[in-house]
Amino acid sequence: MIPDLGGPDTQVLLVGINPSLYSGWSGRHFARPGNRLWRTLHDAGFTERRLLPSETAEIQAAGLGITNLVARATARADELDDSELRAGLGPLGELIDAWRPGYVAFLGISTYRIAFDRRKAGVGPQPEAFHGASTWVLPNPSGLNAHYQQPDLNAAYRALRDAAFGAG
Repeated sequence: MIPDLGGPDTQVLLVGINPSLYSGWSGRHFARPGNRLWRTLHDAGFTERRLLPSETAEIQAAGLGITNLVARATARADELDDSELRAGLGPLGELIDAWRPGYVAFLGISTYRIAFDRRKAGVGPQPEAFHGASTWVLPNPSGLNAHYQQPDLNAAYRALRDAAFGAG
């Protein structure tokens, strides 16, 4: 199990679907070398440089936290069933209640649609808050997500960055 990264200073909580087998092995979020999260966070303006998954202090200093909806590591997210995704909302809500981030961003549109039963939800801000946090859906940065190329990922993540920290 990968420990949650964040705390009371978290302004944006990034919620992955679940750890990859590589992340589970390494104990780091989004640790697979092909994962585009770190490049995207930098390109979108969240961080001053491309961070590594091991740079937890720098991630938190940027106002970011990271957790997963489901703790179980799998080779692919589609190995999870719908009930696992929905069951993850309870513990996630408790984490949000404890840390009180201003924004919670779900990294994966299909997962969000299933977990919240919002079949028509799209990328971007959502109409309902979740445990008091503004809710966003962002594309999954996994290299397996071929639907979003890097410029599109950057733009979607930049919109959240601008909302959370101001345009700049």
